[in-house]
Order: sequence, then C-alpha cells, then structure tokens
Amino acid sequence: MTENVTNDRPYLLRDVGPEIVACMTSVAVAVGRAIKIPFGIQILAGANNAALAVAAATGAAFIRAEGFVFAHVADEGIMTEASAATLLRYRKQIDAEHIAIVADIKKKHSSHAITADVDLTETAQAARFFGADGVIVTGSATGSPASPRDVSQAREAGLPVLVGSGLTSDNLGEYWDHADGFIIGSALKKSGIWSNRLDTQSICRFIEVAKTFRTQ
Repeated sequence: MTENVTNDRPYLLRDVGPEIVACMTSVAVAVGRAIKIPFGIQILAGANNAALAVAAATGAAFIRAEGFVFAHVADEGIMTEASAATLLRYRKQIDAEHIAIVADIKKKHSSHAITADVDLTETAQAARFFGADGVIVTGSATGSPASPRDVSQAREAGLPVLVGSGLTSDNLGEYWDHADGFIIGSALKKSGIWSNRLDTQSICRFIEVAKTFRTQ
C-alpha cells in the first residue's frame, strides 16, 4: 500500500481554501528554518496567487506556476485563463517582485491539443514575453522522463530551463549540459514510485552521480 504524501488529492482548480494557504505557510516556515538554501512554493492545482502569497510571507525565493501562458486541459479541469497577467500584477501589489516565477510549459498530466499548433519554443518565448523568470519542461506524467529534444527547444527562448519530471541517476547525464536545474522526486523514493517514502540508498546514489557531473 502506498501513502498519499500530498494529502489533498484530488486537487482543487486554481482556488484553494485558507486552510491550505495556512498549512503551506506553516510548512514553508519550518523548511526555511531548517535549510540555508533557496526554496520555492507550489500549490496545486494552478493556485499561483496563493503560492506567491505563501512565498512572500515565508522568505521563499521562487514559485512554480502552472497555466502561466496558454489555456490547456488539466486532469483537474480546463485552465481557461493564463495567469501571467494577474499573477505579475499581484506580485507587484504585494511588493514581492524579488520572488522568481518559474513556469511550467505544456506541463504533465494535461492535454495540449488546443495549442497543438504552438510548439515548445514558441510557448517558452511566450512565457518569457509575459515575464516568467524560467520555464519547466516535463514528460507526460509524474515520473515520466522529459524529452531531451523538448529541453533543447525550450532553451531557444533564452530563459533558464528546469527539467521537471522523470529524472533518475541513470538518465541525468542526458540533460546535464542542456538544463539549468532539476526537479527530482520519484527517483528518490522507494522503488522509484513518487508516493512511496524517501529511500536513503536512492538519494545517496543520485547525489554521487550528480557529483561526477559537477567535477567534469
């Protein structure tokens, strides 16, 4: 049996309750006290304003934003309105322009048929034009590898690019020279399943592999 580590499935679409914001704020404060490196906030699904509010209150350095540019069909429903315009205005309103916005483009767990004529490079360029500080490229689902070609295409927009799904100690080398950052989850869990507990051996192996690339 696996454990629901996110605790709030199924996710709400865009609008989340004050209890979620309060809980995330509490968690972020604890994380900020425990570590000395920049950390970020994401609140599913697409609750970008709420994530920004938590980040501003807790000293987080960035947020991960869904639906920043272009509409798409997510498994929570249709994200009909891109959030860039309202999100950036809200960021200025709360004096939080120091908080970076890293935007998912053609993100996992979604259908992008309605923007099939807009390729990944164009999507990344739109994110840059609308003020994103970086973009995230994913595969089709959590734990599903992103296409190295997609990562290269996204880089053409000139923004920092993060790989956001499917990274393992075995495939990290395929992305190392083409991405600016990596989001790792499933590979650090027991049996590589995102909802399992953290696995010390997997974490140590991933760190050792990353170290070899850093020294090259």
